[in-house]
Amino acid sequence: MKHSVNRPPTPDAAEDQGKEPTLQEIINIKLIESGEKERLMELLRERLIDCGWKDEMKALCRAHVKKKGRNNVTVDDLVHLITPKGRASVPDSVKAELLQRIRTFLMSAAL
Repeated sequence: MKHSVNRPPTPDAAEDQGKEPTLQEIINIKLIESGEKERLMELLRERLIDCGWKDEMKALCRAHVKKKGRNNVTVDDLVHLITPKGRASVPDSVKAELLQRIRTFLMSAAL
């Protein structure tokens, strides 16, 4: 399996043969094909900037780099440090808005 920081592991082609796609995979495919996933990502970016979340995460990264020293910090270090804090600090209103948009999409797509 291939791993990425931003998404779940991608199964190898050999592992994937003969398997029926899960509901989550079907929804993801529909979101991508319709272009709705990109629109949701853009909405999320806008909302996180508007509420100051992006600046807060940037400040945490800068503080960590300042504490450890520029030459002693890798991008992976920052990702591992910031990811849990970032996920936990997304405002509930932003989560609720995205969830509502996804529900609306699913109703219109009749999934």
